[in-house]
Amino acid sequence: MPLPPAPTKRAALLSPEAYEAPARNPSKASRKSEAQFTDSPLAEKPQALDLFDPRSGGGEHPAALFDEAIAVTAKSSPAPAKKRPASAAQPAAKPKKARPTGPTKLFVLDTNVLMHDPMCLFRFEEHDIFLPMIVLEELDGHKKGMTEVARNARQTSRTLDALAGAQGADIAAGLKLDTTGHREAGGKLFFQTQPLNYTLPTSLPQGKADNQILGVVEALRQQYAPREVVLVSKDINMRVKARALGLATDDYQNDKTLEDGDLLYSGALALSGDFWARHGKTMESWQSGSHTYYRISGPIVPSLLINQFVYFESPGEPSLYARVTEIRAKTAVLKTLKDYGHLKNAVWGVTTRNREQNFAMNLLTDPEIDFVTLTGTAGTGKTLMALASGLTQVLDDRRYTEIIMTRATVSVGEDIGFLPGTEEEKMGPWMGALDDNLEVLAKTETSAGEWGRAATNELIRSRIKIKSMNFMRGRTFLNKYVIIDEAQNLTPKQMKTLITRAGPGTKIICMGNLAQIDTPYLTEGSSGLTFAVDKFKGWPHSGHITLARGERSRLADFASEVL
Repeated sequence: MPLPPAPTKRAALLSPEAYEAPARNPSKASRKSEAQFTDSPLAEKPQALDLFDPRSGGGEHPAALFDEAIAVTAKSSPAPAKKRPASAAQPAAKPKKARPTGPTKLFVLDTNVLMHDPMCLFRFEEHDIFLPMIVLEELDGHKKGMTEVARNARQTSRTLDALAGAQGADIAAGLKLDTTGHREAGGKLFFQTQPLNYTLPTSLPQGKADNQILGVVEALRQQYAPREVVLVSKDINMRVKARALGLATDDYQNDKTLEDGDLLYSGALALSGDFWARHGKTMESWQSGSHTYYRISGPIVPSLLINQFVYFESPGEPSLYARVTEIRAKTAVLKTLKDYGHLKNAVWGVTTRNREQNFAMNLLTDPEIDFVTLTGTAGTGKTLMALASGLTQVLDDRRYTEIIMTRATVSVGEDIGFLPGTEEEKMGPWMGALDDNLEVLAKTETSAGEWGRAATNELIRSRIKIKSMNFMRGRTFLNKYVIIDEAQNLTPKQMKTLITRAGPGTKIICMGNLAQIDTPYLTEGSSGLTFAVDKFKGWPHSGHITLARGERSRLADFASEVL
């Protein structure tokens, strides 16, 4: 493979500007996170939640993609593609107004949808929304208190008041949803202003609020036929009863990042068996320090993301373990990894035991990576590697001042009541994983004797602070190594609250197992950990890896597979 004539020219590629360049190039990978409303067609954006991201503000929005976000069956017109390059895979679509569309749908919202997301009124694009009177009554009953549900109920009431008080508002004709600045909402909001005649089975008690909403949906279906009337509810039993009555219904899925947990970004990509044969002739390579760099081009480049790991393993051919460090136009630069499986590269006495653990350790020890997410089953070494890497960078490298560890305080079984003591003492029972891993790390130091190990343990614990998530609002961490354990139990809002605490020089590590969600109202698709992995993929200063193989014990590995 040809080497460059002047190493200094290649060194320019490794400057900080080279890392920032992919965020500005209009490649497919970068457009996914930036062009949510203008450029991204549905074929390139399967995660429909991004299309309803409130951060995008006003502006031109695509046609009805509600069947992707709320899982209904009607087809929608694609987004305008006038700004897409001529080489785009899909042909340019006509503007939305130029294409004939069928009648818009009428969505009847259950109370739990409004209390789950107070901004849901503006997530239905050009479709209309209907609120039964019993829904307003239930909102009024839940507005008192300091809980998240009460806050959302009050926010929804304020939104309804703003819509009703807008200039030219006519409740009888429907309130335009775009009057308060939400241009992405093109439909109208209707209230139940008159009694509706409907007939439900006698087995359904008439006084129950859910049954009254079902009756309203039945009456609207008859009144607006053949227009489609859909009930949107977070209540599974409510949806089951609606289907039993022959009513169209679906879940509110705007908060779900992914429909299927198997689609989650894994952080690693296996190269094809003919990788060297197809890319070897056009590949450039050069050496910088202990790392080798490869510049590749070809059809694989559009599918790569910054800080994604690639590996090639084939008998009889040289193996390759590398990380994507740069993507420019149709070329990508791969950087070989440091082998932390070798004893000479041990981190606080810990060596990696498999390929994914080595990938994770390269992310944890890289000062250019500010945000790391680790997922995997029980016993894959997430906490141990994060702690070992943190202790090395705090005590040996002095890169960070201390380790801050927190976790979601969600119990597996029944609560045992209030815990005594200070904040750290109250968090002590939740930090059993920390104590277990510190015990393992303390045994790696065998030359200092019993007194030396005791002194090391005291030094380690003095540099580890245990904090509760309840008091994180408003804080700023400077030069800290922050570990968020059991992150699968966090909501996207809680995850945003924790990540935005990071100040200059701070590194955040989120760890969790999506198969062990203990929060009652979270799923693999709506977990804050899934949310963070999906939103940060491709950012030059973040990395993710899914740990595949357990290394705890043969008993734990077998239990993870069969139980």
